[in-house]
Amino acid sequence: MPEQIGRYRVERMLGRGAMGVIFQAHDPVIDRRVAIKLVRADLLEGEEKDEYVERFRREAQAAASLQHPNVVSVYDRGAFDDTYYIAMEYLPGRTLKQLIREEAPLDPLRAIDIAIQILKAARFAHRRGVIHRDLKPHNVIVDDTDHAKVTDFGIARAGASDMTETGSIMGTAQYLSPEQAQGHAVSETSDLYSIGIVLYEMLTGQVPFDAESAVTIALKHVSEAPTPPRALNPAIPPALEQVVLWSLNKDPGDRPADADQLIDVLERVREAIVSGAPGQVTASMAAVGPVDRPGAGLAPVAAVVPTAVLSAGDALAAYELPRPVSLNGGVYDTSGRRVDDDHGGRVWPWLLLLLVILLLAGGGAAAYILTRPAKASVPTVVGLPLSIAQANVQNHNFTPNVIYETSVEPQGIVIDQSPLGGARADQGSTVTLSVSSGPGNVSVPSVAQLPEKVAVQQLKATGLKVARILSESSSVVPTGDATSTDPAAGTSLQVGSSVTLFISSGKAAVPVPDVTGDTSAAAKATLGAAGFKVSSSTQPSSSVQPGTVISQAPGGGSTAPPGTTVAIVVASAPTTAKVPDVVGDTASAAINNLTSDGFTVARQTQAVTKQNEDGIVISQSPGPNRKAAKGSSVTIVVGKYQKSTSTTPNLQPSTTTTTTPTTTTTSPTTTLP
Repeated sequence: MPEQIGRYRVERMLGRGAMGVIFQAHDPVIDRRVAIKLVRADLLEGEEKDEYVERFRREAQAAASLQHPNVVSVYDRGAFDDTYYIAMEYLPGRTLKQLIREEAPLDPLRAIDIAIQILKAARFAHRRGVIHRDLKPHNVIVDDTDHAKVTDFGIARAGASDMTETGSIMGTAQYLSPEQAQGHAVSETSDLYSIGIVLYEMLTGQVPFDAESAVTIALKHVSEAPTPPRALNPAIPPALEQVVLWSLNKDPGDRPADADQLIDVLERVREAIVSGAPGQVTASMAAVGPVDRPGAGLAPVAAVVPTAVLSAGDALAAYELPRPVSLNGGVYDTSGRRVDDDHGGRVWPWLLLLLVILLLAGGGAAAYILTRPAKASVPTVVGLPLSIAQANVQNHNFTPNVIYETSVEPQGIVIDQSPLGGARADQGSTVTLSVSSGPGNVSVPSVAQLPEKVAVQQLKATGLKVARILSESSSVVPTGDATSTDPAAGTSLQVGSSVTLFISSGKAAVPVPDVTGDTSAAAKATLGAAGFKVSSSTQPSSSVQPGTVISQAPGGGSTAPPGTTVAIVVASAPTTAKVPDVVGDTASAAINNLTSDGFTVARQTQAVTKQNEDGIVISQSPGPNRKAAKGSSVTIVVGKYQKSTSTTPNLQPSTTTTTTPTTTTTSPTTTLP
């Protein structure tokens, strides 16, 4: 299974058909799910390659031009890996064929609703000059609400005039119109015949014409009347039965004129059923064998719709039986009885003989067209159980060759065949049948160290589901990449099983050791052993032993992933300098002088009686020109003038202020005047 088709990321295979393989895919450009139909590679290797390519091109072209609620939308088409693809609307429902197999016979109202939707799709195509030519329940997708969409325009063409392929049969045998079975030109009414068969199958659970041989089925379409639906399912309202038989007339001119007419009649029948008055047929159905009508070729007079009167008073009079057949100067009804006979309607022996001769001649001609010498039509067996498919192939004088493939289809069902059904091949040649062995098992792929998105894609491409995505720490795998799966890589699982994907959240955080107060060497050793990196800086200190860690960041006791850098600050011995002489300076000048030399300043005040000493430094400690460590404190005493009123000494309040280049601290003190 390819991982990528064009820009589309393939997620899983949905199924196989006669011409191609269908995949579910994702379009990352507009973020939507699509269905990709890819031409089977084996069809591009034989002599009929150009025919298949042309059919595929027509399907894309025809469907792309039909944007309708009941037609599957086509988004894109292109070439890929020496083959061709169509990107179309993804529909999660089931085919109408699957619905019929599981639930038929359907309730008449439900069958009518689905048939009308198919007819609306056909009407839309017909108005644009496109005739489907292969309408069947396999090509109708129905969702959970019974909304139907028609797909697969692989043999559709525009216009009836350019669709004449005399002697060529295109379509599926059980749903062919008589004119298709004879290789004649098709028209809109050919699609209506096929839709009539689909409606017949929904109501009864079986097709009106079936046999082991596609040739036999085609001959039945041409020459036999269908079993009335009510003979198989008495619950079908008589009026609805007549509408079904009307659409199954052999002569296209005896069928509804177009999809609009058939929709109108079905809606009337539905209204009558809902109202509780489904009506009753006033004339019985009759059917005879082929009659060679002048100018019509092999065109049997078949069961047609007589006038049906609904008890609600609504008549189908506009869609009644064709007039009696005029032949050789006489008028005959559908039983072969002359209605203008003055002798009570005798059956003329020569007329019966003529009918028999014409029937044999017409049947022989049709058989020759459909079964040319030395070759035979390969039966369509895709979708059948193996035992039935093998018997069908052998009954057509072909030799079956069976191969098994894993598939989403049930075990034992034929999922592909080569040559395709309907192809002409030498009798006795081999027909290869690809049979489903069930979904099978796959090995869980290793996705370790792949980015999360890529890991998910790889698991899905293998046929597995990603049920959960969980985070886990890893000292090896980068953050955001896959670490492992559960079950582990290499485990054998059935296709469609769920796995858990683990994504790295990076390395796990661990506690940071507290190294303040340790020597620089000891701190580095401790942090390194814990898995951390270390950066250090120094800071002079007169209070801490040089070489001792003063601080760290992150702090001790916090957590950080291994490999994180811890910054430590180590004490260094302070440098010394002479203390400048600031006695006699103003307080501000003294502070500036001391701080610029790297000292901090502690300021105190003392009351003075001399006015010229107010705001002047009257003493300092350490004294002028004494050596002291940079960063240490120098205390200055600043005079504060206070007029003396007594000869008795008094305690005067003063203030001590400590000044550093960035910090000033004030505290009360008491001095003598």
